[in-house]
Amino acid sequence: MAEEYFNYFTEIEEHFQRAKGKLCILSPLDWGLIEAWKDAGIPLEAVLRGIDAAFEKWRKRPARARIQQINSLSYCSQAIAEEAQAIANGTPAFSKDAKPPFSLDDVRAFVAENTAKLRKSGCEDGATSLEALDLEALYSDALYSDVEQLEQRLTAIEEAMIAKLRASATEEALSETRRALNRDLKAYRGKMTDEQLAMLERQFLERRLLELAGLPRLSLFYLA
Repeated sequence: MAEEYFNYFTEIEEHFQRAKGKLCILSPLDWGLIEAWKDAGIPLEAVLRGIDAAFEKWRKRPARARIQQINSLSYCSQAIAEEAQAIANGTPAFSKDAKPPFSLDDVRAFVAENTAKLRKSGCEDGATSLEALDLEALYSDALYSDVEQLEQRLTAIEEAMIAKLRASATEEALSETRRALNRDLKAYRGKMTDEQLAMLERQFLERRLLELAGLPRLSLFYLA
């Protein structure tokens, strides 16, 4: 469903908190994982089912084997990958004929706000690119399929911003970001594939570069 698609991050965060049984703050690593799953096209259903499966397996262990708590979504990565494989040939997570969960006015406000943030941060190219978007042509309130066109354009603008940030970043800054990621991943590397790790490293680095530059995320996922 469109609502679930655009609430991908929130749904996963809340489901993990419910499974854990208490309010917890997701780490930058967790948010990077969620974004990697989203970019890889992992259905929301697979992530939620994987979280449940990981916690169920953990709870079935003898009490003495449950010393290590599940404090990160990384613990659930393998179970999520298995669930994604299990439903790979199933129905899509949302309907192309569904209505998007927000209006054209919402989109206009989101784009205008991010344009102002980019200009304030000195990213004139990005601001100009956002201003040049013909929102009426790219988006309508009628069908979800219209959202994909706009999302692709926003993603292209964001990728251009990230490419410039990466090119201008010092080797020291890049190395420190990778060291931070390695520290966070140390306990979970055995539960993730090389492909997952590579994708997570890219997402973590991109998120960090944008944060350091004070630049917003442009995906419509951040509008939901």
